[in-house]
Amino acid sequence: MAAGMKHVVYHYLGNSGLKVSNICLGSTVFGKHKAGRPGQCDEITAHSILDRFAEWGGNFIDTSDDYSNGEAEEIIGNWLAKKQRDRFIVTTKPCYMQDKSYSGVDNVGQYDPNTIGLSRKHLIRSVDESLRRLKTDYIDLYQIHVWDEGTPIEETIRTLDDLIKAGKIRYVGAGNVLGWQMQKIMMLCKSMGVNPWISLASQYSLLCRWPEWELLDVCRNEGVGVMAWSPLKGGWLTGKIKRDSSSPPEGSRIAFSEANPQIKQQSHPNYSKYSSDGKVFDLLDTMERIGQKHDKTISQVALRWLLQKDTVSAAIIGAKTLQQLDENMVASAGWELSEKQMSELDDASAVEVPYPYELVARANKSRRRFNNFI
Repeated sequence: MAAGMKHVVYHYLGNSGLKVSNICLGSTVFGKHKAGRPGQCDEITAHSILDRFAEWGGNFIDTSDDYSNGEAEEIIGNWLAKKQRDRFIVTTKPCYMQDKSYSGVDNVGQYDPNTIGLSRKHLIRSVDESLRRLKTDYIDLYQIHVWDEGTPIEETIRTLDDLIKAGKIRYVGAGNVLGWQMQKIMMLCKSMGVNPWISLASQYSLLCRWPEWELLDVCRNEGVGVMAWSPLKGGWLTGKIKRDSSSPPEGSRIAFSEANPQIKQQSHPNYSKYSSDGKVFDLLDTMERIGQKHDKTISQVALRWLLQKDTVSAAIIGAKTLQQLDENMVASAGWELSEKQMSELDDASAVEVPYPYELVARANKSRRRFNNFI
């Protein structure tokens, strides 16, 4: 391990016995086929980032079968083939938004409606194709990418449990669901007598506090570990954009979003969304001031705030260079924000809580109990 590097901290993933690094390496930037988005990595660069992540002690890798049309899984698979597979926890997800023409579906005038969603047919095929691209015979954690209104959730739950019994996947998790949907999943797992789901991949950051209204309560009460994606809000929480900036940094994903307003980007909102919002820059000023007290960057403060939240098992980061990776990994261990600093950041990023969440929280202020399962 390089001089000065500290190993990451390992957390149990939710109420399971699985331990994962509190930094999870995301792979949305792996592969060259991402609709012209900047910062994509070729295989050589991606492998160097994976090597450095492992050197830091990272063991948690997140991907999906639709990242760069499956290329991200292939890149990770080629890397895993040269490593001790059991050392790493690999999570992937099935496609949910577009037809997967790359997976063998005839895309020359032929339409197959079963190439998206959470049906038994699609899930079984997706798992088999991911196993092939990842060059492995099991997936550690298989997560739905988003709730599917077209498939009864009971069908999805039963299929994923069958895949556990078949040895193709080992744990199941959710991604991008509403509070009632997460609660229904957990209750159905109990009533159906199947393996409980252990994780939720949710956007969560100092610029995305809404999961706290309901989703995080479900996760806390049901023993579900949160994997926070877009922890830096696509670059907004890095400090690269200043209060007096007239445009986003050239080549950034924020600049890409600004130039392509027709593409909805929750993970990296365009420049216009926050550029005139003084509260966002007040937050960045607070983060910078707190960071200076710890000799840390704004990005590191953003990640540290997340990692000190009781339901967060891991923050999912993306890195296109070794320098970016190293900066993010520094947030994982060896220092902490004080309780006062956490409160300052909470206050600086607070959003108005709507009814009925505000009323229920206020009425239960002295009644709440917490179950810290990590």
